[in-house]
Amino acid sequence: MAKVLIVGEVQNGALREASLELVSIARSLGSEVVSLVLGKGIGGIAEELSKKGGGKVLAADDAALEHYSSDTHAAVIAKAVEAESPTLILISNTPNGWDVAGKVAAALDAAAVTDVFKVQAEGDDWLFTRRMFNGKFDAQLQAKGRTVATVQPGATSAYAGTDAGSVQTLSVAGLSSRSTFVETRKATAGGHDLTKAEIVVSGGRGLQKPENFDAVLQPLCDALGAQMGASRPVVDAGWKPHAYQVGSSGQIVSPKLYIAVGISGAIQHLVGMKGANYIVAINKDADAPIFEVANLGVVGDLFEVVPALVEAVKQAKR
Repeated sequence: MAKVLIVGEVQNGALREASLELVSIARSLGSEVVSLVLGKGIGGIAEELSKKGGGKVLAADDAALEHYSSDTHAAVIAKAVEAESPTLILISNTPNGWDVAGKVAAALDAAAVTDVFKVQAEGDDWLFTRRMFNGKFDAQLQAKGRTVATVQPGATSAYAGTDAGSVQTLSVAGLSSRSTFVETRKATAGGHDLTKAEIVVSGGRGLQKPENFDAVLQPLCDALGAQMGASRPVVDAGWKPHAYQVGSSGQIVSPKLYIAVGISGAIQHLVGMKGANYIVAINKDADAPIFEVANLGVVGDLFEVVPALVEAVKQAKR
């Protein structure tokens, strides 16, 4: 039986939910599951993971691991691989995860696949699915032998089982790093905090040009009393400031109503808004991934649908 190693990630003294999503994927493969947790004073976190499907959890507890460093983390992951001989190493596609994954793969002479949202076992090989071209296509990649894969947070639900495992100490004495931790700075939403908004209307590249955010999207925001958001491609293009970005590298929102206008629905965006109570998607592409999570989908030209919706909301208020 193949063995899967999950690299758990600790953030602000707690286990990231994305690590439990890795458990879901590993369990779905029918493989033996082993996990690794790194940090300082992480005994309780290792116990938590062992009780939530993580199998045998290797706890690498050392002062040198208190803060993230690709040198120390890569060395510890390689040591866990040496001890357990897994065929597949799963790491969350977070800033730390995508930073360390390549270094681990190089050290192990293993295949590397990044930013996937689906993993399947195919005989002795692994089959991965990832979105490409801003979510317009899904690509399947096959890897042979030992493979390091990063998985998009939000790609699946966190494991809900209570399979009890065990905790084992992984000795990591003598760790060293070529970098020195200085400080962690947390970005703030500033004057455009979407996290407390009850209604968010977000626009994507389907709006075609920045002027249409004011001409088309703002009237809908005004009619609904909503705050405006945007997808990452919009922010990358300079159409809106980063404070507007909804997604894994922007703001995570959970409003009562979320309306996605001209947004295809890349995994990175879905992570940021999947907690909304009700999701409406407006897109001319009937195959857009955003419709997979929408409660209500409208396939049509947003330049016709949105003005009609604005008028309908105004009529309802009269």
